[in-house]
Amino acid sequence: MAKDEIDDFFDQAQPVLKWVWRGAALFLTLSLGIFSFTDVEPGEAACKVNNLTGNQESITQPGWTSRIPFIHSVYIEDASPQTFTMTGDETKDRLHTKALTVRASDGAEFWFDSSDIIFQLQGDRVCEAIADAGAENGYRRWMIPYARSVMRDEFGRESTINVSDPSKYAVATSHTSERLNEVLGEHAITVNQLVTPKPRFNEQYEVAIEQRNSLENQKEVIKSNLDRAGTERDRALAVVDQEKNLAMQKRRAELENDLATATADQAGKKRSADTAKIMAAGEGQAHLSAQINAARELEGQLAAQYVSRKAEIDAFRTQPIERVMERLGEKLKGTTIHIEPYADDASPTRLNLGGTVKTK
Repeated sequence: MAKDEIDDFFDQAQPVLKWVWRGAALFLTLSLGIFSFTDVEPGEAACKVNNLTGNQESITQPGWTSRIPFIHSVYIEDASPQTFTMTGDETKDRLHTKALTVRASDGAEFWFDSSDIIFQLQGDRVCEAIADAGAENGYRRWMIPYARSVMRDEFGRESTINVSDPSKYAVATSHTSERLNEVLGEHAITVNQLVTPKPRFNEQYEVAIEQRNSLENQKEVIKSNLDRAGTERDRALAVVDQEKNLAMQKRRAELENDLATATADQAGKKRSADTAKIMAAGEGQAHLSAQINAARELEGQLAAQYVSRKAEIDAFRTQPIERVMERLGEKLKGTTIHIEPYADDASPTRLNLGGTVKTK
C-alpha cells in the first residue's frame, strides 16, 4: 500500500521535477556564462592565469576577456597614472605618507611640505608585478620605502646652498626621478613625474636664503647692466669704426683721385717735356747744322783771305825797302810819336826813350 502511494507521488511530481531540473540547468548555464567573461576597464591591466598549466597572459586592452571557471583566474590591477603623496605628520595608506625630511651634505636639515610622485603600473608586466607583490594593487607597497629612501639619498647629496639654488635644485630633481625609475622599474613601476615644491629650512636659514636671493637678484641686475653697457660700448665702437672707415675711405678716394690727377698731369708734362725736348733737339740740330755750314763758309773765306794775304805778304817781301817804308808810312799815317828823354838816376849811364802813341 505504501509502495503504491510513493509511486503515485513520484508520478504526480514528475512534471514538477522536470521543470526544476530545467531551471537548475538554465541557472547553471547563465552562471557559467556570466563567470566566463571578465570586463577590463580603461586604465586597468589584467593577468590571466591558467591554473592547470601555470601559463600567464598580460592583458592591457580594455574590453571583455573570456575565461573558463575554475580553470582560469583573472587578476585586475590599476594601471592608470596615480599620485603618491608625502605630506603631513602621519602615514595614512600606501599612497599617503608623512612629509619627507632630508639631511643635506653639509649637515643641515630641510624638508618638503608636500611632494608628489606620479607613477603607474607597467601594463605589459602586470603578471610580474602580481608575482612580486601580490594582487589587489600590491605593487603600491614599494612606493613608501623606495620613494623616501631614494629622495632622501639623492637630495642629501646636495648642500643646502645647492638645494636653495633653483637651477641646481632642478638638476637634483631630475637625478632623483631617474633614480626612482631605476629602482621602481625592477618592480614594474614607471615614475612619470616628480613634483617637489621649494624645500623649507628653519626661520634663520630662510632669512639668509632670502637675503642671498636678493643679492643674487642684485648681481643679475648688475650683470644685466654690465651686459647692456658692454653692448652700448660695442655699438658706440662700431659707430666710431664705421665713421673712421668712412673717413678713411673718403680720404683714400681723395688721395687716389689726387694720385690719378698727378699721374695724368705727370704724363701730360712728360709728353710736353718730350715734345719740347724733341723740338729743342731739332732746333739745336738745325742751329748746329747752320753753324757748321757757317763755320765751313767762314773757314773757306778765311782760307781764301789767308791765301790772299799770304800772297800779298809773299809779294811784299820782294818789294824794295823804299816800297816797304812807303807802305809803313801809309800805315802810320795820322799817328804821332812823342819821344822824351828819361833817366832812372842822377848819373845816368844810358838813355831810355819812352813815348806815348796817340791815334787821331
